[in-house]
Amino acid sequence: MQTILLTSNNPALAFKQLQKQLGGTLLLKSKEYSLKLNNDKASGTITGIAVEKAINYIEFDITVTGSLAILYKTADTDSLHFGYCSKGEMQQSFGKKNTKNKMGQFQTGIFSTFQRNTFFFFKKEKEVKFSIITVNAATVSDKELQNQLSNTFFKEPKQDRYCYISSFNVKIAEKIEELNAIKQNGLVRNLMNNSIVFLLLALEIEQHTTDQANAENHCASLTKSNMQAVKEIAQFIRNYPEIHYTLKYLSRKAGLAPLKLQQGFKVLHDRTVSDYIRNVRVEVAENLIRTTELNISEVVYSVGLTSRSYFSKIFKEKYNCSPKYYKNNQNSLSSTA
Repeated sequence: MQTILLTSNNPALAFKQLQKQLGGTLLLKSKEYSLKLNNDKASGTITGIAVEKAINYIEFDITVTGSLAILYKTADTDSLHFGYCSKGEMQQSFGKKNTKNKMGQFQTGIFSTFQRNTFFFFKKEKEVKFSIITVNAATVSDKELQNQLSNTFFKEPKQDRYCYISSFNVKIAEKIEELNAIKQNGLVRNLMNNSIVFLLLALEIEQHTTDQANAENHCASLTKSNMQAVKEIAQFIRNYPEIHYTLKYLSRKAGLAPLKLQQGFKVLHDRTVSDYIRNVRVEVAENLIRTTELNISEVVYSVGLTSRSYFSKIFKEKYNCSPKYYKNNQNSLSSTA
């Protein structure tokens, strides 16, 4: 097994070390790093974002030809690694021969150790998409975040290591897709990158809090297959907003009990099923008003609604103006809607 040694959380140094040991072509653009690999060691891309001095993001979207381990061995004892597996599976340990902690698809792992040795293992010829947000809990600029991290993960000074593997969370994978899909450049791109990384960090901390509460209340969590089914149903609704949906129909299509489907939508979208459908229809309608020549009545029917007055009501609740006013004032409203 090849071991790649990273001795710094600083992405500039970390990516130089990755390139030296894995090869590939390294590209730097503003605060972003990209290492493209296509050799006898690995294929794919490793990307990174320097959010601030104490917060960095690295994403591995690679397939290795032989078993591979990434060893974080830094002088920093206040670092927390927030890992998330979007595809495939990963293993982590605090020593090459120590117990390995498995992260499956859609699972978060949070790790820290005063021993300064954290291994992440990639399986041979298995495609993996795995991201790590590394945070120095002692020097992060946001004092509220600093206090929360310290109080949550460093409550026991004598604890020499911390390991947590979450239940399944598809919402994080969707935000990572948004991060990868950013097309803007310059300052706007940097701000969008940073905001999504902070949101990812918030979602991973929230998942930890939720899991802790569920454990105390003995609540059953959604399984990976449940979350995948909910994700597919949500995308189906977004693709076909014009269909007249019922909870019974969607439950049958998802293969989930109505209560489980509702639970999944609350976890993934913080909405009930009916509220999600309504919100999708309003968002699709807004896009049609902005990008097509359809009149308001045609837009209403295109998104599966029959009452223009009801549509005007829910549109105004979301965009603070009537559909007609929005259509007639695109130049002044489209940027704030």
